[in-house]
Amino acid sequence: MPDTAPRPSPAGDADLIAQAARGDERAIGQLYDRYGAVLYAVAYRIVGEQADAEEVVLEALAQAWRDAPRFEPGRGSVAGWLTMIARSRALDLVRARSRRERITATAAADRPDAPPAMSDFRPDPARALDHDERRRQVRHALATLSPPQRQAIELAYFEGLSQTEIAERLQEPLGTVKTRVRLGMQKLRECLRAFYFERGT
Repeated sequence: MPDTAPRPSPAGDADLIAQAARGDERAIGQLYDRYGAVLYAVAYRIVGEQADAEEVVLEALAQAWRDAPRFEPGRGSVAGWLTMIARSRALDLVRARSRRERITATAAADRPDAPPAMSDFRPDPARALDHDERRRQVRHALATLSPPQRQAIELAYFEGLSQTEIAERLQEPLGTVKTRVRLGMQKLRECLRAFYFERGT
């Protein structure tokens, strides 16, 4: 006998944004599954590199996660909003890439005979933090993550699994895993900024 029980219809885009605004990270994963390919195409057209385009998509969805509470349905569609964010992030990346290339070219022109090695690097003991203190701070930062975020990051960085392998291990959509890792890493970066990310470290 065929199953005639009604099945829940997929959540609408605005519903997913509302869920994300309430802190449901699975909603952003569903938006990735729904619009990731479109956003990738937009990003790739601007940046021209696969890895950069993938990074742009994740940056765009991370921004959508942060900005979800401020989304106004009356001002446009979710798809259009996500596309606008992806386009903006892609243009930012192109501008940053252009600045780096100019700086590198200027440095090379200033020291044309300098070897391309890192022979000028000198470790600065004053900037080194105690190893035990760093370990304690990392443990504390990991404790601030949601259990799903912490699990995904531990599988990625401690077991060396790819995001596809993590999705298979957890039986979760790949988009959800990518979003979870991205948001978790952003949170870790904020928690550990004073220890690892100041002054270019």
